[in-house]
Amino acid sequence: MMRKKSIFIAPIVALLLAASVAGCSQEKVRQAGVAGAFYPANPDELSTMVDGFLAKAQAPSTNAPLIALIAPHAGYPYSGGVAGHSYALLKNRKFHRVVIIAPSHYEAFNFSAVYDGDAYVTPLGRISVDKAFAAALVAQSSSIRLSSRGHDRSGEQAEHSLEVQLPFLQRTIAQFQLVPIIMGDQSYEASRALGVALAKLIHDSDTLIVASSDLSHYHPYDEASTIDHNTLRAIEAWDYFNLSRNLQARVWEACGGGPIVATMIAAERLGANRAELLKYANSGDVTGDRSRVVGYSAFALYKAAPTNTDARPFTLTPKEKQELLSVARKSVETAVRERKTFKPSAGSPALQQDRGAFVTITKNGELRGCIGYVSPMQPLIETVRDVAALAALRDNRFPPVTTSELGELRYEVSVLSPFRRVLDVREIHVGQHGLLMKNGDQEGLLLPQVPIEAGWDRKTFLEETARKAGLPASAWKEDDTDIFRFSALVFNEGKPPESITPQASSPVKRP
Repeated sequence: MMRKKSIFIAPIVALLLAASVAGCSQEKVRQAGVAGAFYPANPDELSTMVDGFLAKAQAPSTNAPLIALIAPHAGYPYSGGVAGHSYALLKNRKFHRVVIIAPSHYEAFNFSAVYDGDAYVTPLGRISVDKAFAAALVAQSSSIRLSSRGHDRSGEQAEHSLEVQLPFLQRTIAQFQLVPIIMGDQSYEASRALGVALAKLIHDSDTLIVASSDLSHYHPYDEASTIDHNTLRAIEAWDYFNLSRNLQARVWEACGGGPIVATMIAAERLGANRAELLKYANSGDVTGDRSRVVGYSAFALYKAAPTNTDARPFTLTPKEKQELLSVARKSVETAVRERKTFKPSAGSPALQQDRGAFVTITKNGELRGCIGYVSPMQPLIETVRDVAALAALRDNRFPPVTTSELGELRYEVSVLSPFRRVLDVREIHVGQHGLLMKNGDQEGLLLPQVPIEAGWDRKTFLEETARKAGLPASAWKEDDTDIFRFSALVFNEGKPPESITPQASSPVKRP
């Protein structure tokens, strides 16, 4: 979030009221830390501001069960309008418990901290912590603890990411119990542990989960929009695996990436199957300064009627396919002959989308090299360029390709779709889906072509993917194993092309 100077003056009356709440008992209460800075400290002014955001938001008309929200956490003048689109959905809905998952901006710790106190306070009043739920939650995983870390003031700084969500909740659903969680560790493993734990404890429709997150920080307007829309597409596609991986690698940006991933994992296990983008904007849309902006989004995670999640497959024109095959060949020939990196032209908009891809090289019908990027880390045309050269020179199952071989090589490109966790192995269609299996630090991937070429059925495909991950063949049945399916747009060279003279100028291998 953007650093901001104080934009509101906190009235003495409000401060005295907060102090009296804390002093009337021995309860542990987390006082408002950013009232008067991120949002007004005056209750009437705050209510008017929040109600204004809610009134301007256009909430979609749906009766689908709402499982979770994603909302930004910057100062209200900057992100409040976007947050209003999330919270406008709560009108005429009732929840008795709200779980808020937020990132730690100022204090470092390696666990998810569930507040160990009795209540949070804002200028709009007190919100009691659901202590019974909190205790049950921390019992689920050693990476979740009762703690004030991230909640209490750290030096001169008070964490805002959770607090700024509360007035919106107080002006929409009013009476609820709070489960406040600050994530000090936003890794996939920590996010999974928290998401799975929440799903095990939520047994009804009376609990709402809120993920608190801003998006990219301090890029020029157009660059920020490009980065942010990669993140938005991953959320809409429910690909939290690659979302987490790219956020950890800082390829994409979201300061609350861990909360988003944990929320998606929990919501998925609670039946949510649709992520709807309600609003995207950045600070430049508010201030007019487009030189260094911060991105904001509002999402709703629903339990909607079942749909075909592969209904909008990624496609390329014949010309675009041929261009990628040409890039693969030119990249290898340039790397082998000149030890240089081939520089392709920008290509069409489709080739500029961030996509994972593999390049398979064969010689006389036999595998000669295959390496790919699983995650969509860069534009597709650059991914194909890079993995083609790696397949030729860095696949340690084979010696590097030599100049004399170049005319005998054939190329195949596999462009990967977003990943979706397998909820039922009957979803897996041999020949249509590839698989990635992950258990802790071990993971393995097999492309859709592999089981067809090997003549495997679904069970064998699962067992071989487990073995590829270095796991026992039966690991696909274990609760700690995540199986993700994906499809691939596969195309290759038909008639052997004439030799092409090159211009001057963390990969995965296929078995």
